[in-house]
Amino acid sequence: MRKTLIALMFAAALPTVAMAMPEGTGPMGSMDGPRHEHMHDKGAYSQLDLTHEQRQQIRKIMGEQMHERQQLIDKYLEKLSPADQKALKDEMAAKHQKAEAEVRGLLKPDQQKQFDAIQKKQAERRAEWAEFKAWKAQQPQKAQ
Repeated sequence: MRKTLIALMFAAALPTVAMAMPEGTGPMGSMDGPRHEHMHDKGAYSQLDLTHEQRQQIRKIMGEQMHERQQLIDKYLEKLSPADQKALKDEMAAKHQKAEAEVRGLLKPDQQKQFDAIQKKQAERRAEWAEFKAWKAQQPQKAQ
């Protein structure tokens, strides 16, 4: 059981980190340019000389795969007791906050301001998404 929880925490954290990265031009510049490719020189696709369209298609496939992985994690999380679910989510949130604090500590003051603005915007989007999910959950009940 403990190994399963650890594996679920690790698997759940990966998409969170990946989804936190903005698409397109962001604080690190264009995500399609040579700088981005240099970051993944050791990656599986770096030696394939991919076209822009191929990179976009691969990014889409990988995004769908992350979404499916998250759905699978959620399916198994639902099987845990409510206490275990809460403990897992709390531990994951604490680890996420710790990682963000470490990243923020590496940034220069002007980068920290930009990082804080990005974090605030992401928090707003998460709140909107939670509100939408709550609204959507209420819709079938109103239809009956």
